[in-house]
Amino acid sequence: MFKRLREDIALVKERDPAARNAFEIWLTYSGLHAIHSYRHAHWFYKHKMFTIARIISQLARFRTGIEIHPGAKIGKGLFIDHGMGVVIGETAEIGDNCLIYQGVTLGGTGKDKGKRHPTLGDNVMVGAGAKVLGPFKIGNNVKIAANAVVLEPIPDNCTAAGIPARIVRNNGAKVVKELDQVHIPDPVSQEMCSIHIEIEKLRKKVEELEKNAEK
Repeated sequence: MFKRLREDIALVKERDPAARNAFEIWLTYSGLHAIHSYRHAHWFYKHKMFTIARIISQLARFRTGIEIHPGAKIGKGLFIDHGMGVVIGETAEIGDNCLIYQGVTLGGTGKDKGKRHPTLGDNVMVGAGAKVLGPFKIGNNVKIAANAVVLEPIPDNCTAAGIPARIVRNNGAKVVKELDQVHIPDPVSQEMCSIHIEIEKLRKKVEELEKNAEK
C-alpha cells in the first residue's frame, strides 16, 4: 500500500508543475485521495461486499467531489487533476497512465444493459468537462478535447473534439479543419431564413393568381 502511495505521489510531482513536495500532495490532492479510496472500495466490491464498497465510495465523493464507482476497473498510473465533478461509472474501464481533468464523465446513455460505460486504453487524456457516454472503446494514446461529447469509438493515436465529438487528428495529421467554437451556424436562424424564403415565394404566387383572376 505504501509503495503504491509513493508511486502515486511521484506521478503527481511528474505531471503537475504546481506540486511542490510529497507532503503537500499527500495532504491536499483530492484526485490522489479519491483513487486510494476507490482501491479500498474496489477490494470490497470484488469480494461481493457491495454495501461497504458503496459507503466507502460515497464518503470519498463527499470529501473529494469525485465519484468513482467501486465496480470500475482502473489500471496503474491514473492521474485525476483538480478532479471536482468527475464521475466514473460501474462498468467503466481505464487503462494505464491515463489523465482525467475536472468535470469529466465516463458514463452511460441509459439504453444499454450489462456493460454500460466506456473503456479507455492506455495513455488517454480526457479534457475538462468532456463526456464519454456508452459501452465502446477509446484507443491508446487518444486525446479528448475539453467539453467534447464522445458517443462513438475512437481508434488509437487520435484527437477528438466537438459536440458530438469528431476525430480532428490521426497520428498527428489533421483529419478535418479545426473546429470553430465561435462562428458556429445557428440552426434556428437557418431554419427561419428558409421559412422566410418559402413565404416570399408563396406571396408572389398569390399575387400572380390575384392578377390572373382580375383579368
